[in-house]
Amino acid sequence: MTFRFSSADEAIAAIGQKLGPTDWITIDQTRIDQFAQATGDFQWLHVDPARAADGPFGGTIAHGFLTLSLLNMVLPDLFMPDNLDWGVNYGVDKVRFPAPVPVNSRIRVTGELIDAKPTAANTVQTTVRMWVEIEGADKPACVADTLQRYAFLPG
Repeated sequence: MTFRFSSADEAIAAIGQKLGPTDWITIDQTRIDQFAQATGDFQWLHVDPARAADGPFGGTIAHGFLTLSLLNMVLPDLFMPDNLDWGVNYGVDKVRFPAPVPVNSRIRVTGELIDAKPTAANTVQTTVRMWVEIEGADKPACVADTLQRYAFLPG
């Protein structure tokens, strides 16, 4: 279920709010190959299934930055402002990739609103810690503290 808020004050009051989980997303070879094409990262661990079968993970794995990039796609499923004038990604404070994402595995994301601060009139900067879970795995694929800025319509 998506956590919704309509003002900077509501975001600040919600610090500690647990978010998610999202729906499962399958990470198939097509998605991995498309990411390689978009970024120019053709490391064989990601794009050469035959070679990767004999590699350290027994098959191809998703790029860490592919996993990270999916956070922006699922953030609205976790955390969504209403009464919004505009919103932007402001950055990431900390990112870790504790476990690889094997091809054809499924991931989902949970989160927690760990900080929210006013930055200007009707504007808030939020920090959402996001965990990317791999179905059946002990460790997350990614843990990231993502930063967003939202400006609300007056009134």
